[in-house]
Amino acid sequence: MQTNKRNFTGLGLNMNPFVSVASGLFILLFSLSALFRLDQVSALLENLNTAVIGTFDWVFILSSNVFILVCIALAVSRLGRVRIGGVGSRPEFTNFAWYSMLISAGMGIGLMFWAVGEPLTHHVVKPPVFGGSDSAVTAMATTFLHWGLHPWGTYALVALALAYFAYNRKLPLSFRSLFYPFFGDRIHGVLGDVVDTFAVLATMFGLATSLGLGTLQINSGLDYMFGTGTNVGIQVGIIGGVTLLALVSVMAGIHKGVRFLSEINIKLSLLFMLLVFLLGPTLYILRLFLQSVGAYFGGLVEEAFFLGGGNGSWQGDWTIFYLAWWISWSPFVGMFIARISRGRTIREFIVGVLLVPSLVSFFWLSVFGGTAIEIDGLSGGALFETVQNNYPIALFEMVDLLPIPFLPGLGRMGLFVVITALVMSYFITSSDSGSLVVDKLTSGGIINSPRHQRAFWAVLEGLLAATLLVIGGERALFALQTAVITAGLPLAVMLVVVSIALVKDIAQTHSVQDRIRRKKRFVTLLSELEEPESGGD
Repeated sequence: MQTNKRNFTGLGLNMNPFVSVASGLFILLFSLSALFRLDQVSALLENLNTAVIGTFDWVFILSSNVFILVCIALAVSRLGRVRIGGVGSRPEFTNFAWYSMLISAGMGIGLMFWAVGEPLTHHVVKPPVFGGSDSAVTAMATTFLHWGLHPWGTYALVALALAYFAYNRKLPLSFRSLFYPFFGDRIHGVLGDVVDTFAVLATMFGLATSLGLGTLQINSGLDYMFGTGTNVGIQVGIIGGVTLLALVSVMAGIHKGVRFLSEINIKLSLLFMLLVFLLGPTLYILRLFLQSVGAYFGGLVEEAFFLGGGNGSWQGDWTIFYLAWWISWSPFVGMFIARISRGRTIREFIVGVLLVPSLVSFFWLSVFGGTAIEIDGLSGGALFETVQNNYPIALFEMVDLLPIPFLPGLGRMGLFVVITALVMSYFITSSDSGSLVVDKLTSGGIINSPRHQRAFWAVLEGLLAATLLVIGGERALFALQTAVITAGLPLAVMLVVVSIALVKDIAQTHSVQDRIRRKKRFVTLLSELEEPESGGD
């Protein structure tokens, strides 16, 4: 069994005791604090978050743009030819499986939750960016700003660095490896343990927040369809069901678990999107998509560096919130993308991670956001009222208002079931991939850890989300979310420094791989020249 010198290998385990115990104790401490001092903890975190976003908003803006620029520079330069894993390495997954896992882990559930509410909100409450005469185009371009190149640029940078140092520099597939250029072999000691513990907490808290808030959406959807009511008992039951299914997927492994579920997610999502596209205002959606993409790219440079001015409150509530969340979420998503990306060139990797998911997200948001804007206009603002009062059911309400020509009652119920199934499936995939990432972090980056060890982290994710819901409901989840976002500040600074070191190291690897390729071409040429002579004897 592959192991790490600092790992504990008794009792059928293979784990780093410092990272595992420190992470567990911190999670327990936060849960107890929420139990006995929720008001004080929430107020403290809210004040800290307000100070961080108000003072260091420029750090989030600058760092997120640096990540995109570094990725683009690597992709278009000669360094884009460097292959992750070495010259002879080839991809482990097909392109469809790879893209499916990228989108499912990166933001599949977020697109389900926000695709209706955010564009509609920006349409009604005009944002201070992408000014134009068409409020719908402004709304969509603003939504693209939050869900396009910036999140995927952050994920791409972190994932590329992790994959490169793991597969090309033969370091552990763990967050500590990002800091090898600065600290050398010291990353294998206590310093690396602290870094991995930070990544574990960011991942666990981010997943628990996402799982908890998603559970509220599922519960609201069930209540909308069947009148089940919304209460903690149902929500804990939903978390238990999602965790159980995630556990099965974790035990099945990445090929039979995450890959299989991710492909189902994307196929079902494409079918759902196609149905809404055809049932909704099809031509309006197409026009809105094209105009919004043009407005987004046309104003990207200016709006990507917008700091708020007199509208700082809007910027903090929307753009800075998103940027901080994506950065805080990057240890989890970056680790997972790194795990599945061996064998691809840097150019192929960046195009695949930065551009393809962004364009898919743009069309998804245009279909659901455009339909929502059109329906809200026809319904006299009824849909926006739902968004304001009960955000989790906005997608259900929009589908309920769709004009379905044949068997409308049965058709709507079928779409409601699809929505619920997709939300649950995306959460299962997130929990599954998150468990794999946390297990890698707590085991020192080993590739094949014991299955029951991976299962433990899947169960702990569910327990943390359920505990917070029982203790304080949405307030406890938002307190946790605030803590995760605040942690994005030091991470943003560290990742900017890492990106500079990454480019320097890749340049060295390019020279080595280029010599290997030239040598192979020379050997091939020699063999071709020798063949006629041997054939004439």
